[in-house]
Amino acid sequence: MSDAAQAKSVDPSEIANFAAMADEWWDENGKFKPLHKFNPIRIGYIRDTVIAHFGLQFENAIVKLKPFTGLRILDIGCGGGLLSEPMARLGGDVVAADASEKNISIASLHAEKSGLAIDYRHTTAEELADAGEQFDVILNMEVIEHVADIKGFVSACSKMLKPGGIMFVATLNRTAKSFAFAIVGAEYVLRWLPKGTHNWKKFLKPSEVAHLVRENGLIVHDMSGASYNPIEDRWRLSRDFSVNYMLAATKPA
Repeated sequence: MSDAAQAKSVDPSEIANFAAMADEWWDENGKFKPLHKFNPIRIGYIRDTVIAHFGLQFENAIVKLKPFTGLRILDIGCGGGLLSEPMARLGGDVVAADASEKNISIASLHAEKSGLAIDYRHTTAEELADAGEQFDVILNMEVIEHVADIKGFVSACSKMLKPGGIMFVATLNRTAKSFAFAIVGAEYVLRWLPKGTHNWKKFLKPSEVAHLVRENGLIVHDMSGASYNPIEDRWRLSRDFSVNYMLAATKPA
């Protein structure tokens, strides 16, 4: 068993589940179709929040095309690289890590075909933290509900955030509505996701995520909900945190 598979935060059953679907990461009509539809608002939220946080909107026109130039970014639990690639296109120096070796293989191949230089690693948050890695931006997106040791995972991520840096956490709220929409609706009725993709008991309330980052010395900077409009078939940012939400937390300089 690899070191990545032995890390406390790694849930072997979760890794096996996503590895089994790895070949479909970049199929917009495959098993990750919901994530492809959700991706634009994730990218927009990250882009706009990072630009505002680091004051990048005041840079010159050339830098505006790649506003993340000079920023070291970690995409932890990167999967097939659906967020890693946009971050690289925005100019970021991206390290993308995943506990599934198959995910890393798929992501690396796609990035190479796309002409993008992304540092993909088959590793874990704990291993990166132990190695002393430091980042300006950490993306912790749709990962925390799949880890075994949530406190250890958030602690490791927080240690890697540079003073003045910003970490994003996106996950699902533990509510009756999220059970109806994310489990019953998405997995059993609409068949957007394979049955068993999510475990409702592992969903986290916003207050729980806020507490986790605060106890690791971070300050909650912003929080946004995400709502799906079935008529328009698209996601939008909202103040409804009952199902999906994203949180941005900063480390004091």
